[in-house]
Amino acid sequence: MATARLLKYAFPCILAACGDAHAHAVASGSRTADATPLAWTFEPWVVIVLGVSLMLYLAGYLRLRTRSAQGRAGRAARLAAFSAGWLTLVASLVSPLHALSEWLFSAHMLQHELFMLVAAPLLVIGRPLAVWLWAFPAAARRRIGAAARSRWIRRPWRWLTLPAVAWTLHAAALWCWHAPRFFEAALARPGIHTLQHASFLASALLFWWTVFGRASDTHGASNAHSMLSLFTTMVHTGALGALLTLAPGVWYPSCIETTLALGFDPLQDQQLGGLVMWVPGGLAYLIGGLLVGARWLARRPPTVASGVAREG
Repeated sequence: MATARLLKYAFPCILAACGDAHAHAVASGSRTADATPLAWTFEPWVVIVLGVSLMLYLAGYLRLRTRSAQGRAGRAARLAAFSAGWLTLVASLVSPLHALSEWLFSAHMLQHELFMLVAAPLLVIGRPLAVWLWAFPAAARRRIGAAARSRWIRRPWRWLTLPAVAWTLHAAALWCWHAPRFFEAALARPGIHTLQHASFLASALLFWWTVFGRASDTHGASNAHSMLSLFTTMVHTGALGALLTLAPGVWYPSCIETTLALGFDPLQDQQLGGLVMWVPGGLAYLIGGLLVGARWLARRPPTVASGVAREG
């Protein structure tokens, strides 16, 4: 019941609480005393990386579009997916959500879930590596392609994109960074916080690459691996979300001061963050499983479909 009440009134109250919260934080010497809960953040390296990635994708897309009319619908769909994933990263890293995540654990969890469950799969579906390559002149494309085919890149990439390896890396990132010692270190040191975000996004990209990026063979082995990865990840992330939601005490003491500054109960804030991972997170993996299942059915060998038709 306490969590339900928080869900009902928490976020509409944030705007009214921001002014008093900032004054309280400054007076109490909070680690966010120089920030505001609802500020746009424009860290130069983040804005540069986001801007360059978008410009390269658009340049590559336009070059591919002018070369051939075939496959335009597929390229347009991938552009839409990449754009949606890119905008999700902007919302996570630049919008007021990023500043609010420094004050509320629940906002922090929402930011992480947007990284891993919205931006990462959409970016993978957008196939940015291939499109970025076409943004470069022909000579540069040949050199980049030759470098990518070298054993120094091909072998590590092949190993990192094995379903078991990508699954393990993603699970390790989730569980290790939510251990109180490591989470507290990320809150206290900007460099570690950046490493946390990078590992979440990188491991999620590898994970979703094994789900949507790998071509399925005629026996559906890749689809089977994808379904297994999604199901097991839904189970263990749901378990972590349940632990956070049902915990009798606050896991992360560093969140207590800023949460109280906004007028919220720290334990209820933690419960809300656990629910974000538990419920919407599980739904995202379920949707991914349905998409893989639809792909699996659509790519059945023709002989199977024709045999069924003859028997009918």
